[in-house]
Amino acid sequence: MASTSRRTVPVLAPLAALALVALAGCSAVGGDDPAPAASGGGTVTLVTHDSFGLSDGLLESFEEESGLTVEVVQPGDAGTLVNQLVLTKDAPLGDLVFGVDNTFASRAIAEGVVEPYTSSAPAAEDAATYAVDGSDALTAVDFGDVCLNVDHAWFAEHGVAEPTTLDDLTLPEYKDLLVVPSAVTSSPGLAFLLATVGAKGEDGWQAYWTALAANGVKVAQGWSDAYYTDFSGGGGGGPRPVVLSYASSPPFTVPEGGNSPTTGALLDTCFRQVEYAGVLAGAANPDGAQQLLDFLLSDDVQADIPGSMYMYPVSTAVDLPEEWARWAPLADAPFEVTPADVDAHREEWLSAWSEIVTG
Repeated sequence: MASTSRRTVPVLAPLAALALVALAGCSAVGGDDPAPAASGGGTVTLVTHDSFGLSDGLLESFEEESGLTVEVVQPGDAGTLVNQLVLTKDAPLGDLVFGVDNTFASRAIAEGVVEPYTSSAPAAEDAATYAVDGSDALTAVDFGDVCLNVDHAWFAEHGVAEPTTLDDLTLPEYKDLLVVPSAVTSSPGLAFLLATVGAKGEDGWQAYWTALAANGVKVAQGWSDAYYTDFSGGGGGGPRPVVLSYASSPPFTVPEGGNSPTTGALLDTCFRQVEYAGVLAGAANPDGAQQLLDFLLSDDVQADIPGSMYMYPVSTAVDLPEEWARWAPLADAPFEVTPADVDAHREEWLSAWSEIVTG
């Protein structure tokens, strides 16, 4: 998994058996889901980010039921994914894209890399609540809150109160304690930048980052570097007890035999990230792409998403793991920036951010 990918199971996870086994799963059939329409065979190519994965057997069941063969192309993180789709839109990399998030959705639509499609799958009505305004070219599949996470043990051992807000991280007692992935090379890094824009406004976010920089924030290349190398609670023995991750990360840090996570998410620091799928314009197999998109909204895949990709499913019909109800609540009021504002200012904000954090 590339350094910019943003989700893997922390090494202490008792649920590691669920693992990130890309191209895998339980059963794509069964329940009350309608079977995918027969396609007559052929290949459908899924273009996705490095963190895509389903439980063992799911894609194979889809292939058996549909008669299609699924090939997967993974060019990198969500930001890299959209850039590659734009660069190759005259000769698309595949048929269906999954993993365009709400920080890049407007760009994908504006560049014409996806075409309209309205799914009739079980979760389509739920997915519509996350639709990008004015377009049916992207369909929501999952969502999650990007939030700061803390290492409970570190703070207890050092006798320091855990931070709870964005402003806390600018205080002297938290100097050199925070690590975040780059907003330029990591989708959660960009999401956190947008959280600060949403929290501080157009006139205040740069001053906030200037204060973070002065207080010793470390910027890693990607999420996995920040979490596994620099974070003290990520299993790698890093020196920093505050990291940018997800609200869903803590359940995967319950040690074997333990009854609570060793980390916690700061729910007053979050930005909600939504991941979309879309049929690529100029796809060689648009019918197969539509079937595969419907499959991502099936009850079986939606129920698998928490354990395999560590996001919330858009479907309200599936039950979440018990551990999520206890230790992975969503933020009540995540910070927001509209997709239109992101599209209009993304490059400007990234340029200003880079100047602040890199000098």
